[in-house]
Amino acid sequence: MTQEPNNDARHLETLDRDLGRYSNLDKLGSYAARPMVGTGISLAFIVLAGLAAAFLFGQSTNTFIVVIAAGLGAYMALNIGANDVANNMGPAVGANALSMGGAIAIAVVFESAGAMIAGGDVVSTIAKGIVSPESMQDASTFIWAMMAALLAAALWVNLATWIGAPVSTTHSVVGGVMGAGIAAAGFAAVNWPTMTKIAASWVISPVLGGLVAAAFLALIKSRIIYQDDKIAAARRWVPALVGIMGGTFASYLALKGLKKIFKIDLTTALAIGLAIGILIWLVMIPIIRKQSIGLENRNKSLKILFGIPLIVSAALLSFAHGANDVANAVGPLAAIVQASQSGDFLAAVSIPFWVMMIGAFGISFGLFLFGPKLIRMVGSQITKLNPMRAYCVALSAAITVIVASWLGLPVSSTHIAVGAVFGVGFYREWDTKRRMRKAHVELPSAATVAPEERGHRKLVRRSHFMTIIAAWVITVPAAAILSGLIFFGINMIAG
Repeated sequence: MTQEPNNDARHLETLDRDLGRYSNLDKLGSYAARPMVGTGISLAFIVLAGLAAAFLFGQSTNTFIVVIAAGLGAYMALNIGANDVANNMGPAVGANALSMGGAIAIAVVFESAGAMIAGGDVVSTIAKGIVSPESMQDASTFIWAMMAALLAAALWVNLATWIGAPVSTTHSVVGGVMGAGIAAAGFAAVNWPTMTKIAASWVISPVLGGLVAAAFLALIKSRIIYQDDKIAAARRWVPALVGIMGGTFASYLALKGLKKIFKIDLTTALAIGLAIGILIWLVMIPIIRKQSIGLENRNKSLKILFGIPLIVSAALLSFAHGANDVANAVGPLAAIVQASQSGDFLAAVSIPFWVMMIGAFGISFGLFLFGPKLIRMVGSQITKLNPMRAYCVALSAAITVIVASWLGLPVSSTHIAVGAVFGVGFYREWDTKRRMRKAHVELPSAATVAPEERGHRKLVRRSHFMTIIAAWVITVPAAAILSGLIFFGINMIAG
């Protein structure tokens, strides 16, 4: 008789274990469903973009081609949102000045505003003169080349996002156009001097961004952080630093972000920036004085004073990014639309409003659905950021773009921002060693420290550093090879 309860107990235990397994399966299912939801929404957006193109383009012999191109443009825009926008929001999130949700909300609003209000209205026929339009045999060849370039660039950025590498979408498009151009018209069709400048920017962009960020971090450390009275030093310097940031962004937006509304030369943009910078400096003096009342004399208090400037800088970077980089998604699409409508593929390409909307909404959807992965990578996984360091990264991005525009160098906002993060991290490593030597603290030799321990002592993760650099180096050739293969495939199908 005593056996029965034992059997019941065993059955109950077995049932509990089975229910536990089902519970775990439910959890696994919910995790598996999340990426599927993102993929489903993305596919729905791509289909809607194609349907919108069919409705707005009208009935013609090339409507099907425009529908396919609109879908590819939407796919590219989603990838730009997933990858590129992390450069603007990553530092603010990594510094805990913004939550992930707050960062995504600000980026969606300001990226869309930048694209719709100040997005470039004219792009060159084939991605900034990379390939000579005259080398194309006819409009059909041109359309296939642009379609191959768009698909190749989107696939490459998609792959880079998947492995967690922030890459330049500009360089991806350039590589795609170059590869399709070579496949369509041979190596002579490529503007090699322009390609040489772009190759040089692989080195110039991150190095310049890193140096500028490190220089401002050195200034903040020496004038504020290492001072005996940190709060008094902050009252003097933070208004000036916020003024520098405000003036820089004013020049940056005047020069790059508002070119659709009115044209401004570099001298005028700098004068506007200087005037606004002085005004912001004067306004911030009483604000920072009031904000600093009652703060303790320690580094944690300084983070409060840099919080709002950092949030504003992230919003302004997003606006400028939307204004400039939306053309990466929709430039080739606009070229296909124009060539399909008129057969003219030699003239400059005007971007229709509905095409710009596909770019703006696609970037926003891509950021919302897939952006957090790269935001975490840039913000916290390369090196540890606080509001002061993140401020240096944001300011460096704006200053470097202005300097590059003045020098006439094509640079990547991705390379600048990530290079600035590396610059901040490497400067902290150097500064820590310098201060330890100054304090006569003996540093352990490499021979006495285990390899894994040496890795922990570094303030920049070397594995991420090598992965990102490798992705940067192979972006243009990888996109070019992929684009060339896609062009040959399209030609075989069409032919």
